[in-house]
Amino acid sequence: MHQPLLDDAKEDTDNAEYAGFKEDAADMKNVQLKDQCRQCGNKLCSISTLRKKLPCIKWIPKYGLRELQCDAIAGFTVGLTVIPQGLAYSKLAGLPPQYGLYSAFMGSFIYCFLGTSKDITLGPTAIMSLMTATFATSPIPQDPTYAIILSLVCGVVQLVMGTLNLGILVNFISYPVINAFTSAAAVTISFGQVKNILGLKNIPREFGPMVYETFAHIGETRIWDTIMGLCSLVILFLLKKLRTIDWKDEPGAEIKLSQKIARKVLWLIGTGANAVIVIAAAGIVAVLHSQNITGHLSLTGHLKEGLPPFKVPSFSVTNGTETYTAGDIFSGIGMGFFIVPVLGLVETIAIGKAFARRNNYVIDASQELIAIGAANIIGSFVSSYPVTGSFSRTAVNAQSGVRTPANGIFTGAIILLALAVLTPLFYYIPNAALGAVIISAVVQMVDFAIVKSLWKTNKMDLVPHLFTFVTSLAIGIEYGILIGIGVSLLILLYPVARPPLKTLVRPGILLVQPHQGMLFPAAEYISESIVHKATKGGRPRSVVLDFQHIVKIDYSAVQSLKQLFAEMKRKGQCVVLVHVQPQVMFDLHQAEIPFLIIRSTVDEACEDILAQADGHEMILPQDISDEEHPALA
Repeated sequence: MHQPLLDDAKEDTDNAEYAGFKEDAADMKNVQLKDQCRQCGNKLCSISTLRKKLPCIKWIPKYGLRELQCDAIAGFTVGLTVIPQGLAYSKLAGLPPQYGLYSAFMGSFIYCFLGTSKDITLGPTAIMSLMTATFATSPIPQDPTYAIILSLVCGVVQLVMGTLNLGILVNFISYPVINAFTSAAAVTISFGQVKNILGLKNIPREFGPMVYETFAHIGETRIWDTIMGLCSLVILFLLKKLRTIDWKDEPGAEIKLSQKIARKVLWLIGTGANAVIVIAAAGIVAVLHSQNITGHLSLTGHLKEGLPPFKVPSFSVTNGTETYTAGDIFSGIGMGFFIVPVLGLVETIAIGKAFARRNNYVIDASQELIAIGAANIIGSFVSSYPVTGSFSRTAVNAQSGVRTPANGIFTGAIILLALAVLTPLFYYIPNAALGAVIISAVVQMVDFAIVKSLWKTNKMDLVPHLFTFVTSLAIGIEYGILIGIGVSLLILLYPVARPPLKTLVRPGILLVQPHQGMLFPAAEYISESIVHKATKGGRPRSVVLDFQHIVKIDYSAVQSLKQLFAEMKRKGQCVVLVHVQPQVMFDLHQAEIPFLIIRSTVDEACEDILAQADGHEMILPQDISDEEHPALA
């Protein structure tokens, strides 16, 4: 008679206890949140964080005269290399030559303080120049506005990615994809310079039309440009051999001072081969002009003298009759705001890791993003287009004996000096010589030997490699890299979505063991496969599902298991889980799955299933106390 009242009272007490428990849990969460915020704040304001975000703090206190000497030599050597390359790459980017130099000095200064690699040099590169021409070509000829805005936004994206520690994203781009993209870019860039070697005009930038139009206009070849270009290529090849000469001295043999000086001079000539060729070619043109022999060679032409003004990038541009606003600029660049920052990261990290392994130190991918991002943001204020690490100049830097990132100060100073004093002399530089410089720099990036290596090691890696290379040439390298990444990720995710199922059939029982886990891409596939195999032949079998390799499940997996249990129940059979990991068991218990049966071993599961088949009732989980399931207790 009084039992309902007692039950109501007990229920009220339970509700009060539960409400109190919720309040205590909420208070505990608030305390934990405050502790986490305090710890985060302390970490952000710590000396270790400052040393991580300003890597220069680590090497400045140890900086000495020996480091200064080595960095000065390396910086001056890289400066002599970047000046001709900058002039050449700016033409590749579709900009006046001086913008290659505008893009070369600020990155050197910024990276000195924020970079984690002693070898990397930031500046214009062939790939970034090609990307600038692809995404940031202004409707107004020779106008840099689009390229400068691309640099600014690219820097912001990279800085945010670095601040959020998203440098890990580079790990999702496989080496075959990077290699194929680099090779395709090198082929595109190299063939794009054939027009300068031959003196041809009005050749399109897209690879297919470029090849067709080059051969279609081969009859318009200018012989003076061709001679200059081919001679420059041959001499560049020979000069660069000077820096790799093996003198084969006898062990312990004494080398005379004159020999050391001669070898150092030869090495400097080989290292500065680009500068030697450009200066020599410009000298030849100047001599021809002094003899009134003009018009035979295509020249760089007049450059704007002096240093670029430091100013906020303009978000509009006008050609006198039509104005292009910020909206027009952003829509015109489009996907470039995503592709260019990622490619800048990939190029820098690939170079940095290669030289870090060679010289036994470690780089921080996220901090590299911050350094590149800051360089591009501040660089946009001095009319720079997007920059990143240069492989050829980084190699020169390392070979020059660089000790710290301070070499960038000397490199930037050389470039500023050239802008302030030498720009009138750049008028005489032939386009054919600059084309030879570009071809010589990028041809070494083509790597076809990797195809043989991939064939021997893992033939599946050839698929994203070939997709990337072919599509980069066929429809553009900006799309080729995206397609390659997509194909690579599909190959990576396929085993997760379609994991192999190890099955074994016993009388009236199907044993199933998934090998790759049971998350949402594979959940439905595993359930459907189990039902198909269990009902194959018209005689349904009960299922023993071995969770030995399942360490985590998600909501989709839980729903698939519910459907599996219900489907097998309708067919008069059951599903028993075995070897369930503690965390997975806890998640399954929380999900309250109907007809859930868990046993410790396969033999126990089989005995229960056979007992049920003989007419005995199977013990369900709710009949077992929590004490018998330690994971649920």
